[in-house]
Amino acid sequence: MTNRKKFIQQITLMAGAFSANSLFNQVHAEEISIANKKVQHLSPTDIAADEDYWSTIQQAFTVSPNIINLNNGGVSPSPRVVQEALDRYNKLTNEGPSYFMWRILDQGREPLRENLANLAGCNKEEIAINRNATEALNTVIYGLDLKPGDEVIGTKQDYPNMINAWKQRALRDGIVYKQTSFDFPIENDEIIVKAYANAITSKTKIIHVTHIINWVGQIMPVRKICDMAHRHGIEVICDGAHSFALLDFTIPDLDCDYLGTSLHKFLSAPIGSGMMFIKKEKIEKIYPLVCSDHPKSGDIRKFETLGTRSFPIEQAIGEAINFQTAIGNKRKEERIRYLKNYWAEKVKDIPKVKLHTSLQSKYSCAICGVSIDGITPGELDSTLFNNYKIHTVGIVWENISCVRITPHVYTRLQDLDKLVNAISEIAAKK
Repeated sequence: MTNRKKFIQQITLMAGAFSANSLFNQVHAEEISIANKKVQHLSPTDIAADEDYWSTIQQAFTVSPNIINLNNGGVSPSPRVVQEALDRYNKLTNEGPSYFMWRILDQGREPLRENLANLAGCNKEEIAINRNATEALNTVIYGLDLKPGDEVIGTKQDYPNMINAWKQRALRDGIVYKQTSFDFPIENDEIIVKAYANAITSKTKIIHVTHIINWVGQIMPVRKICDMAHRHGIEVICDGAHSFALLDFTIPDLDCDYLGTSLHKFLSAPIGSGMMFIKKEKIEKIYPLVCSDHPKSGDIRKFETLGTRSFPIEQAIGEAINFQTAIGNKRKEERIRYLKNYWAEKVKDIPKVKLHTSLQSKYSCAICGVSIDGITPGELDSTLFNNYKIHTVGIVWENISCVRITPHVYTRLQDLDKLVNAISEIAAKK
């Protein structure tokens, strides 16, 4: 009887993974609901500076007290509810992997697909669940039916994995991969759109655009680029790795044809979770990166034959969506932008200090690049960590040379004050 009761409890737990709330209700819902009621009369911009409200959100994370993590652009920590969901699903899966993975957890993919589609503002039949933005975008890049001589336009400031994927297609298939280059920050959409437009020829088939440039956080005018490209009969692939669940937008707002993102960045889903969007009418012409029994079908699920993977990671994405929804997209965007501006405004006038990112809301949100004259990005990154226990990342890429700083909703103002103090002290010694 005891074993039967335990089995029923296990099945109930798995069913909870597919519900709209599940574990979130047990862990965070009440405290966040109370916090939300206290600020419901305020605008997202006003809430961005309400430390009492964000203290509640900060307590939902289990960050290390030994370091100040300001490299959330690489990968973000998950709130406690996501960690607990992942732990529970992993533990139960290991009690009978083939049963609990393929007969129980796998049933959660369709509800999860619908929840992701709701967050993205699109049709669930346009969403594939995978492991990261690289996998998503490489699926499209290698799946497009491009012929020798067909041209693709990207930039030198795109993410290396996407640049290398296009270079590999050029090497293998004879397509022409062209790159524009930008000197960021740029506070004029038309300059950016014109650069892409000027690279177009009669052979151009694809424009590849990064929504938020990962190196310095420049927000690119994706909708304007898409509108321009579509007037020329050109499709647009959007790298949304750093924008999804950070900026308050829906994928249809962008009108891109394809988009890939990593959910372990600003959504704070488990590490190794991602999503791909393809406009419904374009699915059938994209070949899957991994084999499918119907590679030319119009079913988005043909892209999910990834072999054995972590079903617990996949299903714990649902709790990250619940957490995101409880805060609200616009509130989150404004808070993280507030945190970026908080430290950047304090250091921008320090002698020898240079910002590599616009502080205008239209052109940046979380990521900001900073440098100090006389010190390399690697040296600055090392000094920040060795002397102040502040974790960042040094960037040396094409015409960009800086340290990237990226806060998240759990970041405290006192930690940003320590960053400001550190930059001031380091600059004073140079």
